[in-house]
Parts: sequence; structure tokens; C-alpha cells
Amino acid sequence: MGYNIAIDGPAGAGKSTIAKQVAKEKGFIYVDTGAMYRGLAVHFLQSGIDPQDTKEIEEACRNAEVTIGYEDGNQQIYLNGENITSRLRQEEVGNMASKSSAVPKVREKLLDLQRTLAAEKDVVMDGRDIGTNVLPQADVKVFLTADARTRAKRRYDELTAKGISCNLDEIESDIRERDERDMNRETAPLKQAEDAVLIDSSHMSIPEVVSKILSLCK
Repeated sequence: MGYNIAIDGPAGAGKSTIAKQVAKEKGFIYVDTGAMYRGLAVHFLQSGIDPQDTKEIEEACRNAEVTIGYEDGNQQIYLNGENITSRLRQEEVGNMASKSSAVPKVREKLLDLQRTLAAEKDVVMDGRDIGTNVLPQADVKVFLTADARTRAKRRYDELTAKGISCNLDEIESDIRERDERDMNRETAPLKQAEDAVLIDSSHMSIPEVVSKILSLCK
């Protein structure tokens, strides 16, 4: 049985950045579950599916295979054998993933792969429901958050650094809508596990957050 660190939290809280650093420090495998859902979202978008059409999404799951690989220690996401990692951070992909991940069939599709990885390897896994649903027996559970404006500013800086034109207020509005959707969905809603440690990173540096999580590990 592997040693499992579960990091949950809302969109833009810095989960991926923090989880990668913690995994590197511990020598563990980093598993970005959000990227797996985004991988399926790419498939749904390519298929021209309406994010509200649950039946079409369920049907589309049948001919989609999302797998994880590692190149130079970095996680790669493959959709039916094609590396689609470069597409995962697109805004339309994130929105489709947020909506489609509420569909039970979508979650079932990816749950077995996530749990198998965690059973066989020492992993740091981040997402929306890792500590509550995917790995309820994780050795360390963290709920990482930050206020909506801080999360929007981080996303704004990330996009503008890539030369992508964007609006801070629109990003914040999108984040608030996504929070509402993720927290109120029927299947595996975003919430803090009872035994998770809450970390608000609004006024913390990345090294400070990483250090705090490492201090929780035995």
C-alpha cells in the first residue's frame, strides 16, 4: 500500500503547483486528477457535445480512454493514445470539465485508475474530492483554498504571462460560478473532509504552503 497525500480545494487555489512541489520533495508520484477530467472534457468538446447533455456525455465515455504517462518526471495525459497535455489549461476545457465531472459515469470512468495508482505507489493526488471520495483513507489530507480575488489574480497573471488577453473581473466571476457548481453538485461535491487540515494560501508563499504540508507527513 502506498503512502497517500490528498490535496483538495477550489479552482485556482494552487493545488497543482503545491502538489507537484510536495511530490518532488517526498520523491512521490504526482497525480493531477483534474487533468484527467480535463482529458475527458477535450473528448467531449471534440465530439461537439453540449455540457448540459448528460446522456450524450455518458455515451461518449464509452469510446474515450484517458491514461497517465510520465516524461522526464512530468505527468502527461493521453486521450485514446494521443498526448493532449498542451490543451488541458484552455478555459473552455476547464469549464467543460467542471460541468461534466458532475456526471456519475464520468467519475466512475476515472476512479479505478486513480485508486489503483494510489494503492501501488506513493502519491500526491489533488482534485476536488480526493480526501472525501477517491482516497478517504489517505495518510495526509489537506483542503487548500484562497479567496476568489486572489485565485482570479493568479489565473490572470498566468494567462497574461503567456500573452493571452483576459479580464480579471471575468475570471473572478467564472471562478465564483465554478465554486458554486462544484460545491452544489449531487455527485462528490467539493467540500473539506472532516479530518483534512485547512490551509488558506491567500497570504502565503508557495514554499510556505509546501513546508506546512510536509510538516504534516510522518
